Amino acid sequence: MAQRESERGTVTAELALGLPVVVLVLVAVLTLAAASTAQMRALDAARAGARAVAIGEQESVVAATVARVGGPEAEMSLAREGEWVRVTVSRPVAGSWVSGPLRATGTAAAWVEP
Repeated sequence: MAQRESERGTVTAELALGLPVVVLVLVAVLTLAAASTAQMRALDAARAGARAVAIGEQESVVAATVARVGGPEAEMSLAREGEWVRVTVSRPVAGSWVSGPLRATGTAAAWVEP
């Protein structure tokens, strides 16, 4: 019985040490999932914007397309290089209260049709 008395409370101590590790791993996995989702949305928005510019849409229409695909917080930059156009979209990662000021960026290029 003396051995049982000496082991008393070990489960509580192990839980107190293990639970924060489990929480940190869960936060890391959720942040990674949010970052990958934001990256895909930024890339999709850049592709949609590049397609819109390539077919001759006005810059206001391109900005509306990027906002529709990438979300209202998406920021767009447009660069013309001869017959090519490059659209870069940057948007914050959801759940940034944990991850800080993380931003996802996507870039797409397209040939402008005559």
